[in-house]
This record gives sequence, C-alpha cells and structure tokens, in this order.
Amino acid sequence: MPRTALVTGASSGIGAATARLLARSGIHVLLHGRDKDRLTALAAETGGTVVPADLAEPGAAAELATRALEITGSVDLLVNNAGVGWAGPLPELSGERLRHLVAVNLTAPLELTRALLPSMLSQHSGQIVFVSSIAGRTGVAGEAVYAATKSGVDAFADSLRFELHGTGVTVGVVVPGVVRTEFFERRGRAYTRSTPRPVSAERVAAAVVRAAGHPGDYYVPRWLRIPVALRGAVPGAYRALATRFGAES
Repeated sequence: MPRTALVTGASSGIGAATARLLARSGIHVLLHGRDKDRLTALAAETGGTVVPADLAEPGAAAELATRALEITGSVDLLVNNAGVGWAGPLPELSGERLRHLVAVNLTAPLELTRALLPSMLSQHSGQIVFVSSIAGRTGVAGEAVYAATKSGVDAFADSLRFELHGTGVTVGVVVPGVVRTEFFERRGRAYTRSTPRPVSAERVAAAVVRAAGHPGDYYVPRWLRIPVALRGAVPGAYRALATRFGAES
C-alpha cells in the first residue's frame, strides 16, 4: 500500500472523494487544487496537506512536484485528476480558453508525471492513475477540444505502460462517463440528457483506488466499454449511429 499520494483537482468532485477514500486507508494525501478554503476543510477532515497551484500556469506542474517531494520525501501514488471542460460550437471557443483546456487537461498531467517519475523509478515502485473521460475514447459533439485532451491522456498512459514495464511503476486509467459533480456547471452547459444517468464521484473514486492497486482500464459505469468496443470494431456503423442519435452531452 502506498504511504503517500498526490491527488490533483482535490477541491471537489472526484478528487475530493478520492482523497477521502485514500485517507481512510491510512495514506497521507497531498491535496492539490485552486480553492484554498475547500482544500483546507478537506485537509482538516482527512489529515492531508494542502498544496495549492494553478496548473494552467507555465511551470506550475514541475513546481508542484518539487513541493510534494519536499513535504513527503516521495510520492508513491500520483492521481492525475485535475481537469476543466468547455461545451459549445468550436468557433465559439476562444483561443485563450482553448489553451487553458490543453494546459490543465493534457500538458499538466504529462509534466507532473515526468517530474515525479524519477523518484518512483529510483525506489522501484510507484503508482500513477489518470482520470480520463469517455469523451476521449468515443468523441463528443460540442466538446471537440476537451475530447482531444482526454484522448491525448489515454495515448500517453498507454505508451507509458509499455515504457515502464518491469520497473515496478504501474499505470492505471479510469474512464468515467457522466459524473454528478460541479464539472458540468463550470463547463458552461448543464447536463440535460436522461441517459446515461450520472454516477457519483464516490463511485469513480473507488475505481481510482482499484486502478492503483490493480493497474488497468476501468470504465465507470462498466457498460461504457461497449460503445468503445463498437467504435473500434465497426467505426463506420458507430459514427452513423452516433450522428443519428446524438453523441452530445
């Protein structure tokens, strides 16, 4: 079992639920986020340590890694969970917001992983979990850039698995669908579809912990692997169905 964990995006939602679950297992959790008040309250609840940072800022991920190692000496588990969304027609997405999405969702987890990996390799053990999205595996109308960032995380995680084989450092990926968090309010469009039904942040957090202990891909809910398999097996039919019945959240 890891002794220390860094959870990004722990101010709310999946990150906060994951931090609580890890803390109940006796793990010292470093709580990253931008909302210091929420992080402070969560630290009081979990016994964790607050490490605020804005991962959209250049160099913030590397600085966060340095601070984490200074506090704990080693990070045994890294949960790359922080993410932001945006929904709407692509021409309405500003260049500034596009760069922000890429910086937080894709660049930051890549840089943070790169910065923490040497210490994991030196101790021949470590666990890295990425919280991705079904949008990155199937595509979603109105969320092209968000989906692209999550697809990039998936490709990075897969490649890293191959690279780290035999080193003692493992990689897990959690692929949630719609989750009952503040994410949809913050992206600028509420979730209004009746299906699929949103799942709880706690359910996704449980999958994160499983992915740490038993590396692999975990869909939440599990049936989401079906459209992904359909897309891979018969992409033409999948695209036709998605276009007809809607692949928009």
